[in-house]
Amino acid sequence: MVNSSKTQKLTILAMMIALDVVLSPIFRIEGMAPMSSVINVTGAVLMGPSYVSVMALVCAVIRMTMMGIPPLALTGAFFGALLAGLGYRYTHKIWGAMLGEIIGTGLIGSLTSFPVMVWFTGNSNGMYWFLYTPRFFGGAISGSIIAFIVLYKLKDTRPFLRAQSLFQGVIKNGKLQPK
Repeated sequence: MVNSSKTQKLTILAMMIALDVVLSPIFRIEGMAPMSSVINVTGAVLMGPSYVSVMALVCAVIRMTMMGIPPLALTGAFFGALLAGLGYRYTHKIWGAMLGEIIGTGLIGSLTSFPVMVWFTGNSNGMYWFLYTPRFFGGAISGSIIAFIVLYKLKDTRPFLRAQSLFQGVIKNGKLQPK
């Protein structure tokens, strides 16, 4: 028999992947994916670092294969999602997830994008280490602010707390308590 909580976790993970894949190209600015940052921060607060990292990897692969986006989808999404999840895990505050997303996507993701794109294109003509940094920071900061607004409204709702407790802990007195 399939474990009900595992099924619920996979269902929520699948819904977050679907949201990211659908929303990212709609609100995309060339070189910036603010909706991906919104979903990363929201997923970090909801699911924690391991699930949000899987979500970011799956979304990046889908965007690369189906939408023709270069490997920037991987470097931009993964580090932001991982650090957002870790930031929320250690602070239990939305700003921890936001800071992790901004550092992970804006700094680490942008800097790892340079060697990946040199490898992908086969040359470094006209490219330099900080080429992607302004756009990645712009997308991560604007997406994190939007996520804060969304999470500010969601964080105390019963369905959100119930879903969050599946991944990260138990609810006591209407608040999420870490495991």
